Amino acid sequence: MQIRPLTPDLAVAPQISADDVAEIASQGFRTLINNRPDGESGDQTPGDDIAAVSEELGLAYSYQPIISGGMTMKDVEDFGRLLERAEKPVLAYCRSGTRCTTLWALSQAGKLDTGEIFSAAAKAGYDLSGLRGQIEALARQRKG
Repeated sequence: MQIRPLTPDLAVAPQISADDVAEIASQGFRTLINNRPDGESGDQTPGDDIAAVSEELGLAYSYQPIISGGMTMKDVEDFGRLLERAEKPVLAYCRSGTRCTTLWALSQAGKLDTGEIFSAAAKAGYDLSGLRGQIEALARQRKG
């Protein structure tokens, strides 16, 4: 399991298993957000299995499935609201962590400095350079 911090309150990870949840809890995470649709691949752990273990260990669990390549601005806004309401720190996961990182970056445009967003993503191993125009436009729109 590779946990990659984006901020002090949010980290992302590739697909986790139910067996990983105890370690996630021991690292102090309080909320899990699952951005991967169930059944996306045959080797992924179903969200219900992870939700059950999360509940046993006292972690909050949210299921916000995002189809790869099908992210909408509503998805971004919903993710932003989830982050605002969630008990911190939060671990969001999907197949590789890229969807979660993209959702975070777009939800933070105009709230965080654009350079900070790209730097945090890069430090976590995610190249969001293809989203630069969209993030900058969102930042201008939200500030204006």
